[in-house]
Amino acid sequence: MSQFDCLVNRKGTFSTQWDFTEDRFGKKDILPFSISDMDFQSPPEILKAINKYTEHGIFGYTRWNHESYKSAIEKWYQKRFNSRISKDWIVYSPSVIYAISRLIEILTNEEDQVVIQTPCYDAFFKVIYASNRVLLENPLIYKNRFYQIDFEDLEKKLSQKKSKVLLLCNPHNPTGRVWSKAELRRIINLCTVYKVKIISDDIHMDITYKKNFTPITSVVDNVENMFICSSSSKTFNTPSLGGAYVLIPNEVVRKKFLKILKNRDGISSPTIFGLLSLIEGYKKADDWVDELCGYLYGNLELVKKFIESELPILKFQIPESTYLAWIDVKNLNRTSEQIQDALTNIGKVGIMPGDVYGAANGTFLRMNIGCPRKKVMLGLEKLKMSLN
Repeated sequence: MSQFDCLVNRKGTFSTQWDFTEDRFGKKDILPFSISDMDFQSPPEILKAINKYTEHGIFGYTRWNHESYKSAIEKWYQKRFNSRISKDWIVYSPSVIYAISRLIEILTNEEDQVVIQTPCYDAFFKVIYASNRVLLENPLIYKNRFYQIDFEDLEKKLSQKKSKVLLLCNPHNPTGRVWSKAELRRIINLCTVYKVKIISDDIHMDITYKKNFTPITSVVDNVENMFICSSSSKTFNTPSLGGAYVLIPNEVVRKKFLKILKNRDGISSPTIFGLLSLIEGYKKADDWVDELCGYLYGNLELVKKFIESELPILKFQIPESTYLAWIDVKNLNRTSEQIQDALTNIGKVGIMPGDVYGAANGTFLRMNIGCPRKKVMLGLEKLKMSLN
């Protein structure tokens, strides 16, 4: 029995996924597969460090700008991705989305265009619109259950005078693509030609299968116009502990970011548990991550087998990364509203509609399979019950 088979009751813990299903699905008695956190306990190395600090009992202000924090990140990139980064690049952020928002603020002006590849993480839409920037879509090409970048369209979008930033997602949420070195080089070359800067959201970088993740900073030598936003929270299931980080090779931009973080917004002091979870996880929990990825891949295989045998009208391809099953439901010929009505009222299961992420109405579902296999199987049975 795997440690990830353990069922832990998360109800009553103020869990967004479990205790607030009514916000997303309009009902309380729903089995959720929604927001992208996992139903697994964090690595024992992290739990041990947190318990030890709790016993200490003093929770004063903390700092991130020290060797323990920065070297943990630097060594993780070297060990996991064979990628060399400079500790000087590393800057704390309270969250990945905060970092993206502040970088957009620094790198662009209001009414400038930010290019994204759709479908995409729904927070990208929100942060661009809330910043009074113009969102420009570069729709991904979906063919034979596989997503590719439309480079001809990407060049058209990047070449526009007002295009200043490409907001990349690597690995890509929700499609699960891990962009290859060749794809990344082509993206970087186009951005260099048209003087467009790249902000890359790499939060899913550790959850990959059969294809290696490549940070954009390891593809070319000149990295001054590249910015990576990431966190250990997705990897170790610690989002409520807080904390993310940004790799900012450009010293001028880095100083501007720190000025906003410290002086204007006053949020440069990390939570101690967020700090500890990153340091302990990156230093000691790589075996746990390897086992996690193997277990998640088994969950995805279960989804594929079930759909092929029990729901062949649907289509599903195991992704290259993430624990998000991006299920093609367009052959149902139903709207998202009709599908969601069936899921919530018949199956009593919460699976996110694809149009939240920019997919056409009624064409996809995004199911979070970061949970024990028994829950995945129960969710699939409820999916079948809803659609039959």
